[in-house]
Amino acid sequence: MRTLLTALFAFLTGAALALSLAGERAAPVASGDGAAATAPADPDTGGAAWADTDLTPEQALYEQADLVQDALAKLKPRTPGQVNLYTLIFAGDGGEDVFRNEAEYAERMLGQRFAVAGRTLLLENHPATVDRRPLATWSNLEAALDGLAKVMDPQQDVLLLYFTSHGSEDHTLMVDLDPLPLDQIGAEDLGDILKQRPFKWKVVVVNACYSGGFIPPLRGDGTLVITAARSDRSSFGCDSDSEITYFGRALLADALNRTADFVQAFGYARDDVARWERRDQLTPSEPQIDVGKGIADRLAAWRRTFKPGVPLPFDTQQIVVAR
Repeated sequence: MRTLLTALFAFLTGAALALSLAGERAAPVASGDGAAATAPADPDTGGAAWADTDLTPEQALYEQADLVQDALAKLKPRTPGQVNLYTLIFAGDGGEDVFRNEAEYAERMLGQRFAVAGRTLLLENHPATVDRRPLATWSNLEAALDGLAKVMDPQQDVLLLYFTSHGSEDHTLMVDLDPLPLDQIGAEDLGDILKQRPFKWKVVVVNACYSGGFIPPLRGDGTLVITAARSDRSSFGCDSDSEITYFGRALLADALNRTADFVQAFGYARDDVARWERRDQLTPSEPQIDVGKGIADRLAAWRRTFKPGVPLPFDTQQIVVAR
């Protein structure tokens, strides 16, 4: 299915490019002297969300390879002789600020607390960042992982992947930035993506509704999988009125600000979420964990390489200022 969709999109993109070369582009291209392109503003196509950016949706897609490579080029090299942690954060749904807030907070907090500043790559879907951050797409995920495999030692270092988005009952992560036709990522898809790459040690956090369904295809030796909910349960705090999701607040802002032990942090987060759900009279989401053989010892070896930094509380205003 993805091959068919990719082929169709390639055809449509090629047709659009031909029109642009013929001078029939819907918006002017940014010129070398810094003049910005004017994005289409038809609300029926979602173009209005791009009104404040320097790129049209089509231009944004063509920029992706360069944006990913630029982000990879900025990563700090690993420290020889010790276990290093590299982080890849994926904010899938660009229709709400909550996932962007959470992803950008995760980037800052993990950098400050766990000495991974300069070793974090953020893929983000949001109209406000399309001209400076790589999009959270299937293709960029694969390209980022391939690049990380060259920067890290995949047999020695730990890869932390943090996904935040909406999730569906059929265990699919929403990947969306209207009007771009982006491929969705299912649990089996993510499992296959990671199995095709050489990372021996992984921590995979899937923060989405029904995310427990990601555990079966992701579990294995050397892998810690943490999910925000059972395979048949919703998680909470992912609506447009929220600044950060319930599970994101519990795991990132509360638990990992208390401990650098991911397994212990999960226990703290699970208890916090259960308490908040009882308070709000919600059906328990029941976050899940699967600890693969050897990963706890590998993470303990990583923790011995640094002293955790001071906690960084979640504050939306600080995130906005940091932007």
